[in-house]
Amino acid sequence: MGLVAYNYVGYPLVLFLFSVVSQAKSDLLFLFHRGGRRCVPSVQYVPHVAVLMSAHNEEAVIQAKVKNTLDSDYPSDRFEFLIGLDAPTDSTADLLSQMEFDQLHVTHFKDRRGKLAVLTSLAQQTTAEILMITDANTRLEPNCIRNLVRHFANPRVGAVSGEENRVASQGSDPAAEALYWRYESALKLLENRLDCTMGGNGSVLAVRRSLFRPQKRTIIEDFQIPLEIRLRGYRVIYDPEALAVEEIAPTLSAQFARRVRIGAGNYQTLFANLQCLNPLKGMLAFCFFSHRVLRWLAPLLLLIALGCSTLMAGHGSFSILLTAQSAFYLSACVGCLLKKLGKPIRLFALPLHFCSMNLAMLLGLFRYLSGEQKLTWTSTPRQAQSPLVMGHRDPEKASHASGIPRHRVNSDSHREGAFQGT
Repeated sequence: MGLVAYNYVGYPLVLFLFSVVSQAKSDLLFLFHRGGRRCVPSVQYVPHVAVLMSAHNEEAVIQAKVKNTLDSDYPSDRFEFLIGLDAPTDSTADLLSQMEFDQLHVTHFKDRRGKLAVLTSLAQQTTAEILMITDANTRLEPNCIRNLVRHFANPRVGAVSGEENRVASQGSDPAAEALYWRYESALKLLENRLDCTMGGNGSVLAVRRSLFRPQKRTIIEDFQIPLEIRLRGYRVIYDPEALAVEEIAPTLSAQFARRVRIGAGNYQTLFANLQCLNPLKGMLAFCFFSHRVLRWLAPLLLLIALGCSTLMAGHGSFSILLTAQSAFYLSACVGCLLKKLGKPIRLFALPLHFCSMNLAMLLGLFRYLSGEQKLTWTSTPRQAQSPLVMGHRDPEKASHASGIPRHRVNSDSHREGAFQGT
């Protein structure tokens, strides 16, 4: 129980104290040396950017996603949008074939490959200096790309992750989910201040193309790719001003299935990167263990705690611990029942979210150990979104984006046959 409490409460407090000390050190150095506190490029840095996206069955959101991405305020002649269709079985390919923009290039893979394999293939089709990875159901704010790439003016920066706000879709319960993501965002902010950011956000992640060389195949590519870049000696940045918005899965079962898949990927990442626990790696090892490893082991720790409390219930305060744990898990069960009955869960939302998250993690461990989790998976159910929902807040821009598109014939063979299964 102490390890679980340290992971959720103690570690953030330790990070906060380290951050205060680091800021005090920076202030003192500034007072004595009067050096510049910010490194501002003398000229505007506008590199060529390629936005990469792997899509399977995304017919509900694909057109709105394209229009949202192309509505970015980044110079249109400095970025392109590459979509890899991972053998969709719905109308995603047909809907994309109706959209012809200069910046849009679509490649159709006839066999399922998985997100990372598709992204790797797309990266080989561009000479852009910066690659940005995004998801089909993610709405990018107009200045998101610009805010991400500005950090690459520093040659020591290898990857930059943005901030993803999760909003409720019809049928979802956003309260506990939103609270958890605010908590995670606070941790990422503190880790970034201490220069120990390791992972990223797979729907709003930018990397240098020269460093995009994934060594290990995993379904949690948004953690593995930045981690490998960090281990090469480059910085990984978290920028909360590079904002994207994603809808929460509309049903409890869809949310749970997604967490089980991510849980399997977490254990896949853990056992593939045990070298990160080497104490000689300093803060990197400390944050990896305190934030990631303990979070992934929390389901096992909770089971051990419950078992020990049950066995020792007749000895002193262990009966109190057992009662407290039983009451907490019972409240989660009540919340689940109310949720299925379509009633508001209110105070039961937090216990339900916590227990659901850890149960999914435990099932993810079983799936990883059994080898059932593959690099491909079924897409999370989406709700259809209009261009206005996906970010065209200015009606004039929305009208322009949905008007008669421009078309450019690309001479590359793999792009000419984009919709012919090549």
